[in-house]
Formats: sequence, C-alpha cells, structure tokens
Amino acid sequence: MQSKKLFTLLLAVLVLGGMLLTACQPKTPELGTEENPIIWAVVPSGETDRVVSGFEDIARLVHDETGLVIKPMVATEYAGVIEAMCSNPPKAHMASLATFAYILASEKGCAEAELVSVRFGSASYNGQIIVRADSGIETLEDLKGKTFCRPDPLSTSGWIIPSLTLKAAGIDPDTDLAQIVDAGSHDAVVAGVYNGDCDAGATYVDARSRIEDDHPDVMDVIKVISVSADIPNDGVQYVPSFPRELRDKINAALLNLQNTEEGKAALDTAYQWQGLEAHDDSFYDAFRQVLDAAGVSPEDLQ
Repeated sequence: MQSKKLFTLLLAVLVLGGMLLTACQPKTPELGTEENPIIWAVVPSGETDRVVSGFEDIARLVHDETGLVIKPMVATEYAGVIEAMCSNPPKAHMASLATFAYILASEKGCAEAELVSVRFGSASYNGQIIVRADSGIETLEDLKGKTFCRPDPLSTSGWIIPSLTLKAAGIDPDTDLAQIVDAGSHDAVVAGVYNGDCDAGATYVDARSRIEDDHPDVMDVIKVISVSADIPNDGVQYVPSFPRELRDKINAALLNLQNTEEGKAALDTAYQWQGLEAHDDSFYDAFRQVLDAAGVSPEDLQ
C-alpha cells in the first residue's frame, strides 16, 4: 500500500514537472513578425540583383499596408523552391512558381494558387525557340546535333513546352541535341545564343528585349523559329498550411500595388509583372489538359 502511494506521488511529480517544463519553453513567435518572417521563395527569371531588389520592394510595400514581415528567398532553381515548400515544417511559406513548377508542387500537395500575374494585359503568355539569324537554322528539325540553352529544367516556357515541341518535330532532346546548357535565366539564354555559346535556346516571348540595352541589335541578330501555344502566367502560391487570414491580407496588398506608381515599378522590377489577378488552382486546368494530351505527367519531367 505504501509503495502504491509512493508511485502515485512520483507519477504526479513527473506530470507536474513535464507541465512546468512545457510552460517554460519559449513560444514560437507569431508568423509575419521579425522573429518569424513569412518566407517568399522566388527563382530569378532575369538578372538576380534586379529580381531581388524588386521583391524586396514588394515585401516592404506589403509590410507598410499589412504590418506583416516578408523575407524574399532566392533559389537557384524551381526544384529547390518546391523542396522548401514541401518540407515539414515548410522552409518557404509562399512562392512565385512558373506554371509547370506550380503544377508539380500542387500535385505533391505543397502549393495552392491564389494570384496570377498579368503581362501585356494578359494572364497567359507564350514561349519561343530562338537562334542566331546567321546560323543557317530555319526549322526545328535543323536543331538536331545542336547545343541548346534553357533557363531551368523546370521552366515552362524555357524547357517543358520546348522539349515537347522538339519531340513533336522528331527531335529527342535527350539524344538528338549535342548539349543542353542550364543558363540560369531567360536573359542568360538570349545572351548565350547572341554570343554563340549555344546554337539555340528557349525563353518566354519576348525575352530578347531584356538584353536590348546592352545589345541594341539583338532583335536583328536573334530570330524566333517557333512560338508556343498560350501558357498560364506565374503568380503567387502558398503552402496549404498558410493561414487564410494572412493570405487575404497579403493578396489584397499585392493586388493594390498595381494602383500606385511605386507598386507598379516594384512589380515590374521583380518579374516584369504589370499587375496581378485573383485565380485559384482551376486556372491551370487547361494547361494540365495540354500535358495530358501529350501523354505527359509532371513526374515524367522532373
């Protein structure tokens, strides 16, 4: 009997000690504060310093309106962003993934679309395959045995759609191209073709203008030999666990940016966005159908 009382007392002490220990542990700071900022992961579509500067300006303007602290995180490729969003806990809370990368992240259950960017008045865009005008390359079939520049293996306009286009033309990218070069950005792809580092490359339409200041003759030196069908634009996505209340605040602030000169400048500097529109995951269904029609699943192209 005595030992039973002693055991009960000991158990009570252990439970109380555990409760006290838990109570003494510091609480996780509230999300969206300096101590626990919201991480926004991006992959530069152009010159990195410019992209970072633009997103930092956007984060500052969102903070001014909402009080939420957002820290842009620059990744070298989309796979890294998807990995960060799929981590538990997430290493990135929101992202601006390109179309295919978003679809892949969505299928993994790591991303939910909320906003889609607008460029040239449209929420969709096109890809292009480019070569030097003096290269003698006139058709996609002429690319066999050539060196090809792409921005990123998961870039929708810079590789996913072009690779399907090449296959439709009878060119197997894995075996028929002499080399595939990961240039790191659309600007770099154009520069690579311009400089002769690559025979051909793929970018969004019309990334040639991004290097026009340094190369005023780029529109004459580089020609387009193929243009893709419409592709949904990139935008803003969140991890599924991201609170609805915070999403609404950030979305509203981002949508308001296009109404001010400072906001417009920040959007343009970051990703050449002219504005944003509210769209959920269903916006990407038409593109999913394109992949299905080609017999391609996102996992096939990782």
